[in-house]
Amino acid sequence: MSFDGLFTRAMTKELIDTIKGGRINKIQQPYKNEIILVVRANGKNHRLLLSAHPSYARVQLTNESHENPSEPPMFCMLLRKHLEGYILEDVHQNGLDRIMVFEVKGRNEIGDTSYKQLIVEIMGRHSNITLVDKSRNIILDSIKHVSFAVNSHRAILPGQEYILPPSQDKMNPFEADEEALLRRIDFNSGKVDKQLVAGFSGISPLFAKEVIHHAGLVNRTTLPKSFQYFIDLLKDHSIRPAITAGENKESFYLFPLQHIKGQSSLFSSLSKMLDRFYFGKAERDRVKQQSNDLERFIVNEKEKNEKKIEKLKKTLHEAESADKHQLYGELITANIYAIQKGMKEAEVINYYDENGASVVIPLDPQKTPSENAQKYFTRYQKAKNAVIAVKEQIKKAEEEAAYFESLLQQVETASTRDIAEIREELTEGGYIRERQKRGNKKQQNLKPVLDRYISSGGTEILVGKNNKQNDYLTNKLAARDEIWLHTKDIPGSHVVIRSKEPAENTILEAASLAAYFSKARNSSSVPVDFTQVRHVKKPSGGKPGFVIYDNQQTVYVTPDEELVLSLKQNL
Repeated sequence: MSFDGLFTRAMTKELIDTIKGGRINKIQQPYKNEIILVVRANGKNHRLLLSAHPSYARVQLTNESHENPSEPPMFCMLLRKHLEGYILEDVHQNGLDRIMVFEVKGRNEIGDTSYKQLIVEIMGRHSNITLVDKSRNIILDSIKHVSFAVNSHRAILPGQEYILPPSQDKMNPFEADEEALLRRIDFNSGKVDKQLVAGFSGISPLFAKEVIHHAGLVNRTTLPKSFQYFIDLLKDHSIRPAITAGENKESFYLFPLQHIKGQSSLFSSLSKMLDRFYFGKAERDRVKQQSNDLERFIVNEKEKNEKKIEKLKKTLHEAESADKHQLYGELITANIYAIQKGMKEAEVINYYDENGASVVIPLDPQKTPSENAQKYFTRYQKAKNAVIAVKEQIKKAEEEAAYFESLLQQVETASTRDIAEIREELTEGGYIRERQKRGNKKQQNLKPVLDRYISSGGTEILVGKNNKQNDYLTNKLAARDEIWLHTKDIPGSHVVIRSKEPAENTILEAASLAAYFSKARNSSSVPVDFTQVRHVKKPSGGKPGFVIYDNQQTVYVTPDEELVLSLKQNL
């Protein structure tokens, strides 16, 4: 629990310093549980993200862009009605709880001064964003509705009085002295970190473990000193936002975490740190929810084609061994004088054998010798034709398997917009039925939106993250002399450098993007081919996104998420 009460306190300070007194110019709800407020403050627009996501709830300023739905949700429309044009007068925290209150002031429809509160409760899956009429303390609406049947203490519903969550009998750590701390800790019981969490408000297990680690040998002398050391840092807002990478996961906090063995990366602000930490995480969670059925379909189709290839290869092996049918037919014809109708088998000399060995040929007693010979010649001809047909089927099944393999990779790195385009591609290919669309249907034939990056040298780099985007980027948008990149023999994105003669470092950065948005994302020394767009061709009848190319050169890079993020931030 990195976003604890102490972290909320520090974030409140950061928001006060940045956007207090600003005007709310725009309100968006890109996702079910997230709100973006565009606040104009100090001559600059700031994007304030309020998230009630069950796993990634938080409040921060963000530089990340989010795609908005064609029709805003009802809660977003209500916020626009009550908050757009209002002034953000203050931001404060409720005690040391993970509750932030945004005090706003403006004029209502009839011109009277109106005061509202936008209250964000960061409580895991119970997180919520609630708009309250301050003068009456009445809930206007919330991003999640909670009835008394779910919570007997309070209901979060329009028209209900807003009631804070029940308070816990914990001490404020900023008001605790050494004696107060020692009174709340029983050293004989052990698990001192859990006792700190249970005894003091705003403290998470992460902070408590850091206090214990800093204390070393925990006793009545070392623990108060360690505890007071960190509290004094936070009291003076002497923070150093950092992400610490442990063995299994990353953790963020107000300072580098020494109790986690790993490397720490420092950031200039809490919001920048959260942008880095949550880069792709919340998006991946949303994509997973939207693409479960799609991913399952793609996996099933891929496995179905792989099984089909196995069966066809067995059939091919049997067909290729059908030369014996021709041999039997020829031997029956050569020995037709010695074979009579009614015989079940015939033992004849195999004159193709160097040693002149004999061979026993099964016969149909109901047929004449010539009819038996013709039967074997017919089988041989069928097998011969089957070899050609089976090879064609194997080739087609291998192409299908490779196609679904590439789609699977695309789903793994897709955004919510990319998922919609992959569904559209499968619909156009006749693999799945078209979903019924709500609202305006005139959204077809829109140009795919590509991921855009800027190299350290200032050159634009474009990335296609699905086949529709890849086809558009490579075959329509890119100029013939620009540089095209793709992982060598590995499913991945098409990448184009918008330059005829890019610097070597730009090529390496673009290659890193190609490797990152490929199946080899977690590998090292990934081979990436690059060539001019003029040398990239789409074969006639080829699958979406499939191309062939020549005159390529190859570089080897290791995908780096930090580099991807820095290239994005160059925009």
